[in-house]
Amino acid sequence: MNAAGDDAERSDEEERRMNAAGDDAMRSDEKERRINRGRLLLAATPLGQSADASGRLIAALASADVVAAEDTRRVRTLAKALDVAIGGKVVSFFDHVEAERVPALVEQIGAGATVLVVSDAGMPLINDPGHRLVTACVDAGLSVQCLPGPSAVTTALAVSGLSSEKFCFEGFAPRKQAARRSWLTSLAAEQRTTVFFESPRRLPACLQDAVEQLGGDRRAAVCRELTKVHEEVKRGSLDELAAWAADGVLGEITVVLAGAVVARADLPTLVVEVSALVETGMGVKDACAQVIAATPGATSRRELYDAVLRAR
Repeated sequence: MNAAGDDAERSDEEERRMNAAGDDAMRSDEKERRINRGRLLLAATPLGQSADASGRLIAALASADVVAAEDTRRVRTLAKALDVAIGGKVVSFFDHVEAERVPALVEQIGAGATVLVVSDAGMPLINDPGHRLVTACVDAGLSVQCLPGPSAVTTALAVSGLSSEKFCFEGFAPRKQAARRSWLTSLAAEQRTTVFFESPRRLPACLQDAVEQLGGDRRAAVCRELTKVHEEVKRGSLDELAAWAADGVLGEITVVLAGAVVARADLPTLVVEVSALVETGMGVKDACAQVIAATPGATSRRELYDAVLRAR
């Protein structure tokens, strides 16, 4: 009886140990599954028309554990318009709080949460908060995904009527006039189409500065209230646009500026210029470099160098 009782007790103890090990393994598996599904979602929101929201955005609003919004009121208004109930916690995530919010959000993602980041309108990170959080997640080896959608940058570029083959985005134009003029001067030789944001209050001064720094003939487009009820796209020369905006403009503004048109200099003329420099004692390569620097986009240094050698 005693031996049998001891055997039964040992068997019960072994079963308890096995069950405990199984429970630990299950908890470990569950933890691993949660970590594996933890992710950062960046989602584009409509510029003005709620119908532009993607099905994936709607699903993410309903299922994310945390919604980090540039403006919590805006995201709740959007959710109401989309007839979706936000399923998780909503936290503010604008410029001044982004840095302090990042550690907690990264910790939550690492623990298995889905964190959805949305800006007021358009794509997060494009002149909006999010870069610090993305960098922190990448450094931590956490999943970062994007739900693509509307962007004022590409929307304005598409409707501007200007070349979209190559373009650059400059964010907001500088606020102060001296900095703005310096920035515009840096765009004088930019051959790509340039897209930038401007406040409606500063737009008239910005366009007038552009006329003075870039010339009134430079083509541009001012896109106002894109996709909204009062959408307007004004196309023309900088002179024309400055005159149009002089009395004031309202709404969200995106400006598209045509790239500089560089006249291609006549190759024989450039060869003559190089030869003149060589006669003063300058080396051929240095002379070619100097002429090319003075006429950007005219030709390549190699083409000019070869032409000079042939002429000699």
